[in-house]
Amino acid sequence: MKNKNIILVGFMGTGKTVTGRVLAEQTGLELVDMDSIIEARAGKAISEIFATDGEAAFRTMERELVQELAQREGLIISTGGGIVLNPDNIADFEKTGLVVCLKASPELIFQRLEKDGSRPLLVGDKKAQIASILETRQPLYDAITRGIDTDGLTAEETAKPILRAYEEMNDFSHRDNEENEEAPNQ
Repeated sequence: MKNKNIILVGFMGTGKTVTGRVLAEQTGLELVDMDSIIEARAGKAISEIFATDGEAAFRTMERELVQELAQREGLIISTGGGIVLNPDNIADFEKTGLVVCLKASPELIFQRLEKDGSRPLLVGDKKAQIASILETRQPLYDAITRGIDTDGLTAEETAKPILRAYEEMNDFSHRDNEENEEAPNQ
C-alpha cells in the first residue's frame, strides 16, 4: 500500500471533520466524510435515516462503507461518532491506516453541539445525553491506541501530531517495502 489512510474517530463534536480538512490541505489527500456519503447514498439526512429506517439500518450502511473505504488508500476518513460500536470497523481501518481518536470534554462537546439540530441521538436535554452516550462509548474510544485530547487545541494544533505519526508510519512502510524489494530470493 503506497499511502495509508488517516482515519479520524471520536465522539460527535470532537473535531473530526475540521481536523480532517486541515490534514487534507497539508497532505493533499482526499477527505472523505462518512456521514456525508451515507446521506448522499440514502438520499436523506442521518437524522431522517434514524427516524424512518432506525439506527440498525444506519449502522448497516456505515459498516458497508467501512468495508469499502478500507480497500482504498491515501484517504483522510472522518467517521461518525458511533463507528466504534462495531469493533470490526476499527479492526478493518487499522489494517489500512492510522486510526486516531479525537477526544474532548463533555462541556466542550456541548458548547460545540448546543445549537446543532442535526444530531439524531441528541434530542431534548443535550447535556445529559452527551454525558450518557459518552460514558457508554468511552471504553471503546479509550481502546484506540492513538488519542488526542482536543480541548484547547485548534484544528491545526490537533493535526500536527497526527501528521507526524502518519509520516512515520508511511516512512516505515516504505522502508519495509524497499527492504523486501532488495532482499535476494532464496
